[in-house]
Order: sequence, then structure tokens, then C-alpha cells
Amino acid sequence: MHKEYEEHKEHCLVFEEVVYRYPDTVLPALQGLSVAIPKGYRTAVLGHNGSGKSTMFLQAVGILRPQSGEVIRAGAELSYAKKDLADLRRSVGLVFQDPEQQLILNTPLEDVSFGLRNAGMDEQTIKQRCHEVLEQLDLTSFSDKPIHQLSLGQKKRTALAGVMAMKPELLLLDEPTSYLDPLSETLLLEGLETIYQQGTTIVMATHDMNLAYRWADWVIVLEAGRCFAAGTPADIFAEREALQAIGLELPLLADLWQSLPPRLTAGQTAPRNAGDFKDMLSLLLKEDMS
Repeated sequence: MHKEYEEHKEHCLVFEEVVYRYPDTVLPALQGLSVAIPKGYRTAVLGHNGSGKSTMFLQAVGILRPQSGEVIRAGAELSYAKKDLADLRRSVGLVFQDPEQQLILNTPLEDVSFGLRNAGMDEQTIKQRCHEVLEQLDLTSFSDKPIHQLSLGQKKRTALAGVMAMKPELLLLDEPTSYLDPLSETLLLEGLETIYQQGTTIVMATHDMNLAYRWADWVIVLEAGRCFAAGTPADIFAEREALQAIGLELPLLADLWQSLPPRLTAGQTAPRNAGDFKDMLSLLLKEDMS
């Protein structure tokens, strides 16, 4: 059945009552998931292991297909015909948590160029795009280094480069910063910011509440395969008791902000990074003492 959903035209993807159960499991991984991914936002998807984050991403690129419900793109239900799936995966890129699942050739340059060549691009375009993404992700000096000799951070950035080179409209990342040292995380986030500024919508599944708080424009919380909540970071993290009820803790800065006396924070927008928090706290304390 092919339906039109005009109300979803400002969303990259919409999940409507999606159910998916893996073989030999008791409960579905997705249990009537209904949620929309807003276009032009940096969205963080939060939830415990088993909440449905990775399954949602696999549904988004057509690797898995709903057993009931629908995934909607550009106002219409996804088609799973081979040609339509190829088109979908040029527009929606997925970077897996484990880069080893994604890297198939010997060097970063070979791996990035392979995807472009597979898409039928001419050699000049391939050369230009490889140069751009390897430079953006600080991989140029490693471009000809054997992938098995790269650090985890370099492998994750290489996997990201292969997807970025396709210039997708929507980029999905499954735990992209897990097990990275601070420098590697910074380099990866800088690369993401570059393509976000170029117009790519980014969705990141993460367990890092502090990262979600400072990075995201929109937050989706999954619980037991359903959408528990969706909204701005300010709205989501204002609900301390609701989050704690499903075993999620507040980001440190949100927790500290909510611990301050109401007379200091009334009417103020909660700062979302450490520098802004220090500046605001200093200002509020000065005003309170005057």
C-alpha cells in the first residue's frame, strides 16, 4: 500500500507503528515504534542496550523491513525494490558502531574510493571527494596506511569518511564516540560539524548523556522498542524523574543546573557546555550578591 504523508514533509524519515522481532527472541526489538526524525537537526537517540536504537537504524536504511507498520520517506512508504533501496542508501548513510563491519579494503583511500566507484562516479569526482573527506577528518596523512595498522579512532573516522563521501541527506551514526580518547572524539565531532553545516541531517545513537546534552538540537528516547519521549534537550532533561524511572541519569551540567537555587535559575536558559555554564554561574552569583 502506497500512502502519502504530507504532514511529514519536514521530516527525513517517519516510523509509523513499526514492529520488528528478531528470530528466536521473546519480545520484539521494536514494539510499535512511532517517531519522526526532523530534517536539518542534530538528533541524539538515547536508550539502554536493547531499547531498539540499532534496529531503528537498520530499518532506516532498509537492511531490516518492518513486520508491521511503515517507514516513510519523502511522504511515501519505503519501497524495498533493489533499485529503490540503492537510491535510499545513497541518500541515507549509516555508520556502524564497529568500524570493522564497514571497512573492506586495504587503506582509507581505497575504502573511500570504492564506494564512490561503485556508485558509478567518474574518476575526477572520486579523486576530489576522497581528498575532501580525508582532509576534513584529518586522515590525509594516513590515506595509504594499511587499515589494520590504524587506531580505533582512525578506523571510525575512515568508516565515516566512506559514508560522508557519498554526501547523504541523512547520516546515521551508531555509538560513534564509544571507546574513543578525547582527541579522537574531538576530531570526529569536528568532521560531523563540517558536514552538518553543509546541510546534512545527523542522527547519533549514544549512551553518552553529556555528549547528547551539549551536541543535540533534538533528542529521542527509546525504551523497550518504543518512543518514550522526543523533544529539545531542555525539555527532555527537565524530566528528571521520568528519565530515572527508566534508568537514565541526567547529564552532569543539567544535574548541576537543576541543583542550583531557583532564585538563580528562574527565567534563565540552561547552559549546555562547560564554558557557558561557568560564565553563567559567575554572572548569576555576582547578581545574587549585589
